[in-house]
Amino acid sequence: MKKAFTLGVAVLALTAVSAGAAELKFKPGEDSKFNWASYEELKKTQLKGEQITIFGPWLGPDQQLVESVLAYFAEATSADVRYTGSDSFEQQIVVDLEAGSAPNIAIFPQPGLASDMAKRGFLTDLGDDNATWLKDNYAAGQSWVDLGTYAGKDSAKHFYGFPFKTDLKSLVWYSPENFQDAGYEVPKTMEELKALTEKIVADGGTPWCIGLGSGAATGWPATDWVEDLMLRTTSPENYDKWVSNEMKFSDPIVINAINEFGWFAKNDKFVAGGTAAVASTDFRDSPKGLFSSPPQCYMHRQASFIPSFFPEGTVVGQDVDFFYFPAYADKNLGNPVLGAGTTFTITKDSKAARAFIEFLKSPIAHEIWMAQKGFLTPYKKVNTEVFTDPTVRKMNDILLQATTFRFDASDLMPGAVGAGSFWTGMVDYVGGKSADDVAASIQKSWDAIK
Repeated sequence: MKKAFTLGVAVLALTAVSAGAAELKFKPGEDSKFNWASYEELKKTQLKGEQITIFGPWLGPDQQLVESVLAYFAEATSADVRYTGSDSFEQQIVVDLEAGSAPNIAIFPQPGLASDMAKRGFLTDLGDDNATWLKDNYAAGQSWVDLGTYAGKDSAKHFYGFPFKTDLKSLVWYSPENFQDAGYEVPKTMEELKALTEKIVADGGTPWCIGLGSGAATGWPATDWVEDLMLRTTSPENYDKWVSNEMKFSDPIVINAINEFGWFAKNDKFVAGGTAAVASTDFRDSPKGLFSSPPQCYMHRQASFIPSFFPEGTVVGQDVDFFYFPAYADKNLGNPVLGAGTTFTITKDSKAARAFIEFLKSPIAHEIWMAQKGFLTPYKKVNTEVFTDPTVRKMNDILLQATTFRFDASDLMPGAVGAGSFWTGMVDYVGGKSADDVAASIQKSWDAIK
């Protein structure tokens, strides 16, 4: 769940719906692009008379989308499927678990909270077979196994969280027309991206629009930059050590990643408005420079949600497009991807709950949502032809080509750091402080946590 949209005090909103009452969006067997064989296989598990309760963060249009997927499980198995959505999921699930009123399935937007609940004994081990399945069937499979593996009440690590529905962050947005007019080509490596940045300046243009402003959350876009650059300058194992504080912010590896961000953001010639404008420009306004005439900038690094803030009428794929934020050719770190997403867990075990996890392993569970909107998946066996939006299909291809996936680091860190000193530290950094001083300050805030 995006940091910028999860701040403030949430007003509790709960909506419970029987997914079994929903109509099937696509009639089984009619469109050959769907894997209907996996749907027919579901029918072998009959759950008539069994109810399964599912609690997640989705309301409104997103709730309708998840219910459209759940309807196929309900129809195939005859289970009574009840979905409840809440905009205060993170608070409510803890209350429910502590009160002994857990749903069968809880859908966590952030693995950190799921990990906390596993440690307290509230999650059910999904078993080695499911972990092996994930490793074999998801692109960068071990990354996803690691994402759902936590220490239990017994202090031993088990596989508790099944990742389903992913968000992608490692994207650079640009105007194809502006690139064509200037004779620029989409860079395939970080070396090429840096060379293009310098060439744009040499040609009299400004390469980047960067904005860190976000009200009380100002600074978070810079943390995404640093996280992406950590994955491009050091190993995934070091990234994990950094997330857990085994590797300190003051480590030279982390300082190097911060300075890599500074290479782009702390050069007046590289950023629209100069470095002084980076912290004061709202992240929602920063991509607008791509659309001015002449362009105020040529590139903007931001996650898959940013088109929501493009000028009205902008057509992605025509007026604006994106490319993968590339890796260094000379560092042999593959194609790492930074993202977020949701994790499905069993919080009240039952036959229906176990069958539901099996359902998440079927191509049809992914394809029904893929054929609508707002869904990316690393599942290698889905048919990407079911995507109706070529832009989303292109994003999903990036996910399928990833060799490493890592969840947004600041969302996994303690709130005082990930949603506090890391944010403010990045503002201080673009404001003139050194990476060493900023890293030391962030580490000090982490060391103060008891």
